[in-house]
Amino acid sequence: MSKKEAKKDDKKQSMDSPGASKEEQVGFHKGSLSTLAKERQELGRIIQIVEQLMQLHIAALKELGVDLEKEAKEAMQNAPPKKPEKPIEDLL
Repeated sequence: MSKKEAKKDDKKQSMDSPGASKEEQVGFHKGSLSTLAKERQELGRIIQIVEQLMQLHIAALKELGVDLEKEAKEAMQNAPPKKPEKPIEDLL
């Protein structure tokens, strides 16, 4: 068994074991959801900032006469075929 699998099993057993009360399990999952919701909000803020910066660079390149649509088409033609993504369960 790999280290990842062992760690995953340990975490699952610690929260799903008979030793953890229902209240502890509920608290654990509520805390996890709260943390993940805050992380999602922060990620949204970061995406907005990155989008604004990209728009500024796009505007600057257009001002300099660069044809971004032409370059995007060329990049798509030269791109290697995309591999199918693995399900998240396989990555954990």
